[in-house]
Amino acid sequence: MISFLRLQNFKCFEDQSFQLKPLTLLAGLNGTGKSSVIQSLLLLRQSSQQGVLQTKGLALNGDLTHIGRGIDALFERAGKDVIEFALVLDNGKQGKWRFNSKREADILDLASAIHDSGIYWSILFGRNDSYFYYLQAERIGPRRFFETSDFLVRQNRQLGSGGEYTAHFLSTFGSNAIPNDIMGHPKAVSLALNDQVEAWLGEVSPGTRITPTPDIVTDTISLQYSFVMGDQPISNNYRATNVGFGITYALPILVAVLSSVPGSLILIENPEAHLHPKGQAMMGNLIARAASCGIQLVVETHSDHVLNAIRVAVHDGELDPDDVQLHFFKRQEQDGQIAVVSPRIDQDGRLDQWPDGFFDEWDNSLEALLQPRKER
Repeated sequence: MISFLRLQNFKCFEDQSFQLKPLTLLAGLNGTGKSSVIQSLLLLRQSSQQGVLQTKGLALNGDLTHIGRGIDALFERAGKDVIEFALVLDNGKQGKWRFNSKREADILDLASAIHDSGIYWSILFGRNDSYFYYLQAERIGPRRFFETSDFLVRQNRQLGSGGEYTAHFLSTFGSNAIPNDIMGHPKAVSLALNDQVEAWLGEVSPGTRITPTPDIVTDTISLQYSFVMGDQPISNNYRATNVGFGITYALPILVAVLSSVPGSLILIENPEAHLHPKGQAMMGNLIARAASCGIQLVVETHSDHVLNAIRVAVHDGELDPDDVQLHFFKRQEQDGQIAVVSPRIDQDGRLDQWPDGFFDEWDNSLEALLQPRKER
């Protein structure tokens, strides 16, 4: 696992360090650098997979992320056109990379690299793609047909950064048992991935059933949903485009988390998107369970329901508080610099500090409602 990350002169960060745990939650106002933390990890992986990190430099554009040019990656007030990334793994292995940020270049020249032997075999860089998932905020919503890829799905067990291969993944591996019993939903009829996904989706939309149907002529696959309630017969099948948007949008995250083995690394942006509060809490609970199984997750979220579900999991003894790291990002008014505050969580699920702007809109609204009504 990654235990430490340092970014220098990268995007909005002049020099910022981050402790990472099995579950790291990134929160804060829009445009304060949360996505940039995830992008830094994606850039290292992307550059390694393109074969340029060890010899040539940092590939700013690729399948995982697209930054643009050097001027887009460089901190705007940098004293030198140099970007540095540093990593420390939980086994003590370290790596530090320095790149010359030519402003018009899309591959930043490698100025120096100092790292321990074997660091490129860590999950972030490793060639075994089945241990790594990245699901971006702009995922694939309901479609009439979804893409298939024998290479990416069957051979590398990938979903695509937008979740575009999720339907193919379910069609291929849906009958396989999930690797971690602790993530099994109590209402699922078995530990098979399909049954588990349906049971967890039931927290979003009760009674949901999923039917992926391949079309070998067009090399696509369709998703249909049906519903069952108690002893009632299953409803007709409905196209994904005729069912709630959030069901399809949440599907890649459920599949990625439930199918991950211990030692995996999952990067997720906005798991709460298009879900009602109960569904958001479900995501937080599942993410907490995954972290307790030896899976590392870095999650960007705007949802207090996701946060509170993680706090409840700690309170209930399902997740060790030392396995949770919170980072809150805010822009300072006096100089526009990004400040990062890192509240700590105790075994009761309580936080040692609650910075202004950190999931406090409920309290702010409640306080306003308790004030005497103004006469018009």
